[in-house]
Amino acid sequence: MSASSLISRVRRVSPSALISRVPYPSAAARTAIGIATVATQAGIGVTGSIVRVTDSGLACPTWPQCQPGAMLPYENPEYPMLNQWIEFGNRLLTIIVILVAGIALITAWRIRQAHPERRRPVVLGWTIVAGVAAQGGIGALTVMWDLVWWMVATHFLASTVLVWLAVLLAHAFHEGDEPARFHLGARGRALLVSLGVAIAVVLVSGTVLTGAGPHAGDPDTERLDAPIDVVAGVHAAALGVFLLVLIAIGLQAARGGASAGFRRRYAVVWALALAQSVLGVVQYRLGVPEPLVSLHVLGSFAVLIATASLWCAGRDRGDAPQPPSRAAMADANRAVASGPA
Repeated sequence: MSASSLISRVRRVSPSALISRVPYPSAAARTAIGIATVATQAGIGVTGSIVRVTDSGLACPTWPQCQPGAMLPYENPEYPMLNQWIEFGNRLLTIIVILVAGIALITAWRIRQAHPERRRPVVLGWTIVAGVAAQGGIGALTVMWDLVWWMVATHFLASTVLVWLAVLLAHAFHEGDEPARFHLGARGRALLVSLGVAIAVVLVSGTVLTGAGPHAGDPDTERLDAPIDVVAGVHAAALGVFLLVLIAIGLQAARGGASAGFRRRYAVVWALALAQSVLGVVQYRLGVPEPLVSLHVLGSFAVLIATASLWCAGRDRGDAPQPPSRAAMADANRAVASGPA
């Protein structure tokens, strides 16, 4: 076989050539994939909290195996079977997270094949895939280092970054790639940036509070030696700043320039933030019961997703290009199949 024919065959089976055979994603498919990406990135964080509050974090003491020499849980007097399956089940969910992230990347790649100018969805897709891979390493280190509190916090915070990126990708599937134009002007943009910083502080202070709290993931794990009342006060103050910035955004929106979609998402952020505040107070007063901890983690992701969606609604990147015609797609596919990968 000649070198030229070999190169030709390799090109025909290159990733770009294979993806070119995937149908161009419809608006409904893009919406479903975007939602699935957000849901899986947040869901793995919620199930991780269940691992923590059930003291299952070290029920599978090795990684990626559950027990030394065995991939699956088995009867062990030191680690109850239920706790092993809770921890191992959380690991299995990672497969779904990876699968969905891969589908999202393929979707973004397929869109760019039809619209070469559309770089942003592909960049976001690759960043999420890389982040999921990094999360696997962080999870392994978390187990190897016996659930030390700051490693658990890092694991959770990495999930929050991936959730924010997933929201951006879900919106990028339906918008253009023009430079962002903020509806509320420079002041509105500054307030939205401040809101993002505020929720980051809320999340970081929340992980510190968790590190000082009673739920470590394993009864023998050392906790952060910090006064709970003080850390809880810092966390509450951070939430107060978040709400103050939210009020300022509402006043700015009332002056005009806010779309109906922005106003709806603004109301959703308020509703979720207030519900999360009440839940946090109840959780604290009741001594941090396990079910409320996981519910609070779910609420934190809900507020984060709503805030990221508000950010996206606050700016305009133009309309997404129309799907190409069948003839144009056929020409593009032939170009991909015959050109360099």
